[in-house]
Amino acid sequence: MILHQICTILTLTASSVQAQMAVAVFKSPMGREYHGNDRKPTGTRRVFVQTESGCVLGMELDRNDNVHMVKRRLQVALNVPIEESSLTFGDMVLKNDLSAIRNDSPLLLTRNLMHRSSSTPCLSPSGRETQQRDRSGPVEILGRTSIFTRTKELVNEVVEALNSGVDPIRVHGGLGGAYYFRNCSGECVAIVKPTDEEPFAPNNPKGFVGKTLGQPGLKRSVRVGETGFREVAAYLLDYDHFANVPPTALVKITHSVFNVNDDGMSGNNRKKKCFSKIASFQQFIVHDFDASDHGTSSFSVSNVHRIGILDVRILNTDRHAGNLLVRKVNDGGKLGQQVELIPIDHGLCLPESLEDPYFEWIHWPQASIPFSEDELDYIESLDPYQDSEMLRNELPMIREACLRVLTLCTIFLKQAAGFGLCLAEIGEMMTREFRRGEEAPSELEVLCMEARRAAAETNRETFVLSPKTGLQEDGFQFEIDYGDLESSINPTLPFQFGIGRNPLSKLEEEDENEEDVVRPASGKIPSVSNLSTSLKKSLSVGDSPAGHRSASEQVPASASFVKVADMTDEEWSQFLEKFRGLLQHALIARKLGGAGPRQRQRLGTSCRF
Repeated sequence: MILHQICTILTLTASSVQAQMAVAVFKSPMGREYHGNDRKPTGTRRVFVQTESGCVLGMELDRNDNVHMVKRRLQVALNVPIEESSLTFGDMVLKNDLSAIRNDSPLLLTRNLMHRSSSTPCLSPSGRETQQRDRSGPVEILGRTSIFTRTKELVNEVVEALNSGVDPIRVHGGLGGAYYFRNCSGECVAIVKPTDEEPFAPNNPKGFVGKTLGQPGLKRSVRVGETGFREVAAYLLDYDHFANVPPTALVKITHSVFNVNDDGMSGNNRKKKCFSKIASFQQFIVHDFDASDHGTSSFSVSNVHRIGILDVRILNTDRHAGNLLVRKVNDGGKLGQQVELIPIDHGLCLPESLEDPYFEWIHWPQASIPFSEDELDYIESLDPYQDSEMLRNELPMIREACLRVLTLCTIFLKQAAGFGLCLAEIGEMMTREFRRGEEAPSELEVLCMEARRAAAETNRETFVLSPKTGLQEDGFQFEIDYGDLESSINPTLPFQFGIGRNPLSKLEEEDENEEDVVRPASGKIPSVSNLSTSLKKSLSVGDSPAGHRSASEQVPASASFVKVADMTDEEWSQFLEKFRGLLQHALIARKLGGAGPRQRQRLGTSCRF
């Protein structure tokens, strides 16, 4: 009898310890695990594996599972080839060990460049592996649901409506696939954007296809399939709803309404088949119109400033009037009376290198009014290093280059605002100018080029700036197969990119001339007047070695003047130190020179989708 009681106590204690360990794994910060923590997870973890073509499978991982086992399950369940493939997690290519992968993480299966094929072999699943099925519900939130309280409520409403037969509605506007999901009353409560239906993604429903997930997209430093987590990042960075970004989360969602190109089904059979997608899930905001349909005079200074502060932090490359929703504050109010702005569509923020931002508000009169004390206090409270760590924890798939852009832009915002610059002046320092038919680097980019040179000189290293548009440099690890780009993609996009050009033609032109952009060009000299004498000297044509383009030569449009991904941690720290000092001098010179907001010619790089 006594022996039986002792065994019972030991069994209960062991069960309690195992339960506590499982909870600890679920609640542990994923950022540290992602960056190489040696702690091994216990129990099972649920992950979501996505293929380059957009197929998604949720699966349970045991502590002994490895990359090969994940690939094999994916092969059996989705009938996809796994030969010469890699399983990736953000910047990390997983070799075999999965101990760094936390619960609810999205993984991507990519095929190596030489083995990509449009054909899929016929597989004959057998044995225990045929039991591998995705047993998830219709909507699952990826990440800790504790920080997505409102989104969880919306998900519950959507699931209840789906079970009651209330189907979602396709959104016909824009370049990418988007869907309104409704509640039981038929009211739209969320907008869902699958990552594999973005422009150029394999399952785009509007004809803009031709690339696989992970390749450069509309913006060359924002990869196809990665706008979804950027939408979530903007929401997470909007502390205390300062800019009023609607609640947003990354989800795995299943429904027959989603688009899959070349799925081999048609008619009634196609309508009955459900497809699982990884998508951004954002609360739908009831509004009266957007900023393009309304005069800016009724927008409050505070509203404009708060949205602008967020845009500067995240280097938003697509803040056009169409993604600023306008809602009347008081019922029955006339146009021009008090309204509220709600910013949406942040998929093109946090690029992997400094890009030319598009700030619709840059010439609004509200942007030229000085910041209020509350706004300055908010800016002063921002900590880019804490922001980066938070995003590593909540969005472990985010790339380090994106976090470096966030850090750099936040430092710039804090220092410029503290020096007394208004929002318009800050935006202008970040925006490239269009001079004599070519792009010139922004003041911010010039400072960054100077900082890199100064940091290199400190280390007594030879620094040669090469503002190339090619993506095979160390700063960008893109594996790009553009061999069939011209033949597989040739749509006419319904918007203009720059003057008389669209982004697709620019992509095609740059791809065709990728070999040439590293060679000196003759006859065309851009205006990069803000470069210091020492920097101009170090980058002169005569001193530049073969194979490198100097800053005094033509730089193709959409060139990457400044990359941040190719620096080591030590070089990054030295760069930031030099940048802070140079920025301080530039702000002083700007103040002494009496510079202020001015009208400048900009490239129209807004992309509505």
